[in-house]
Amino acid sequence: MRLFLVIFVLCAVAQYFLPWWIVTPLAFAAAFGLPTSGGRAFMAGFNGVGMGWFMLAVWFNVKNEGLLASRVAQLLPLGGSSWAVVILAAVLSGLVGGLAALAGSWTRQALAPPPVAPAR
Repeated sequence: MRLFLVIFVLCAVAQYFLPWWIVTPLAFAAAFGLPTSGGRAFMAGFNGVGMGWFMLAVWFNVKNEGLLASRVAQLLPLGGSSWAVVILAAVLSGLVGGLAALAGSWTRQALAPPPVAPAR
């Protein structure tokens, strides 16, 4: 839960001012810094980044009455539905965040010192 909150807050703030790909190093660094298993790191990254993008996409979609998203949906095989573009953006960003967090967690596990054998 702590990793999810860290990723969500960092990515929500950073993606408002910086390019979209900033979520990748932030999710990686958060999962590297906070010890957790790979599966939990992936879910925290997926939900943290995906929820941030979903909220931002909903806000932009409602703000411009779905005009831009419906035009993008016409270019893609989505039937012209603006909400399908919003959900697709959230899922794709969630996958990016989840994979970045998984890479951060696995990098931390790979660099961890080996366990010490008990003395006899």
